[in-house]
Amino acid sequence: MKKLSAFVLIAILSIFPLMISAQKGSFPEIKQLQSPQNPRLGFVLHGGAGVIRKGSLSPEKEKEYKAKLEEAVLAGYKALQEGKTGLDAVEIAIKILEDSPLFNAGKGAVFTADGKNELDAAIMDGKTLNAGAVAGLHHVKNPIVLARAVMEKSPHVMMIGAGAEQFAKEFNIELVEEKYFWTQERWDSLQKILKQEKEKAEAAKEGKKVSGIDLRMEPENKFGTVGAVALDKNGDLAAGTSTGGMTNKKYGRVGDVPIIGAGTYANNATCAVSATGWGEFFIRIGVAKEISSMMEYRAMPIQQAADAVIHTKLQNLGGDGGIVAIDKFGNIGISFNSEGMYRAYINSEGKPVVEIYKD
Repeated sequence: MKKLSAFVLIAILSIFPLMISAQKGSFPEIKQLQSPQNPRLGFVLHGGAGVIRKGSLSPEKEKEYKAKLEEAVLAGYKALQEGKTGLDAVEIAIKILEDSPLFNAGKGAVFTADGKNELDAAIMDGKTLNAGAVAGLHHVKNPIVLARAVMEKSPHVMMIGAGAEQFAKEFNIELVEEKYFWTQERWDSLQKILKQEKEKAEAAKEGKKVSGIDLRMEPENKFGTVGAVALDKNGDLAAGTSTGGMTNKKYGRVGDVPIIGAGTYANNATCAVSATGWGEFFIRIGVAKEISSMMEYRAMPIQQAADAVIHTKLQNLGGDGGIVAIDKFGNIGISFNSEGMYRAYINSEGKPVVEIYKD
């Protein structure tokens, strides 16, 4: 009994300081765990997920994709090595991908149902939880640049359409004519879908049973959203994402990318996440924030949390796509339930790794 009493006394004394801290509204021990003791640099990016099977790309096209992904991931990582912030690295890498017609962002954006290119982007600072997002752009060359300006130079989180572009003019952010975004491949994809819709409508008039049009089954309609996540020398996390949306999307449609917590999220306490896929499903679940929450409240490792959300919650709902993520210690998480995802990261040896297919 004496030993038991002594044990109880020790236990009470050990938790007494925490009880005092709780009354003050702070937990110093927990706060200490939220910042890595020896943070290392980390950088991961993606160029979209979808029906990307081996053999669906020509050797030449595959080489192009890999070269551009490697260029972007190395540029982002070099920025971190030079002491730049995670936000800088994310912006630098995403701009490279936005300027490439290979991806569904910026120059290579897909077309809406009415034949326009409509761009969205978002960026988030894991240290402050500040975020900036833009949607429905038609003239901003690099939407990720405008998203960061919204975060840093306005009291707002999201700006859309003409108002967002007016804001871009005020801060001398580069604007271009709409024709800048036009590419033959994306235009042909839209025409193919419009033709399918017409054939479906005509068949329905004749009383024929027709199946719906599934954009996911068309390789050229893969979700080529681009995004990046970073851990910088200060132990701060950042995430950014940019997209042209979905081919043949209807007027005014906004996907998950600019919705903070759905397609883009960063929090120094847990991780930074950038997503790509069928946005409507990512919004319903709040995919990016859900991964962070599973890490925070269930103490899940980053890869386990990412897989639980992408392969279980998202998939059970009927959504497809994927994410790239990095935690506060530099651990990387990559998860997707589609046939493939364009992705690249810097490994523990500081070397770039570029992958496209599932296996």
